[in-house]
Amino acid sequence: MALWQGDSRRSKSGRRIRYARGKRKFEIGRERHLTTIGNTTLKNVRTKGNNRKTRAKTTNIAYVVDPKSNKTTKTDVISVVENQANIHYVRRNIINKGAIIVTKIGKAKVTSRPGQYGIVNAVLLSK
Repeated sequence: MALWQGDSRRSKSGRRIRYARGKRKFEIGRERHLTTIGNTTLKNVRTKGNNRKTRAKTTNIAYVVDPKSNKTTKTDVISVVENQANIHYVRRNIINKGAIIVTKIGKAKVTSRPGQYGIVNAVLLSK
């Protein structure tokens, strides 16, 4: 089912609004694909204006910044331990912005949007 990003046909009070135009193709959103842990799989998507987005379907690599030394380390993602977006994402190991992941160097909070950028950047959490 398509994600509709146009205006609602109902007002705040619930009355029906009759628009002077119909729906437009650019108002349709794409199906979400939530990034999970696994061998890195990327998908290139054409966006409006012939621009490109790289979506990460699965990934097991994260670039983690240590805020104390300001050093970036490429490390493996082991699992997701907390996700404020949806509690069920933890069980499914879904990585999105704000998720707390366990890496080989410790827990880290994801700062990038893997479904938009195709890469997982994170900040190491203090112990």
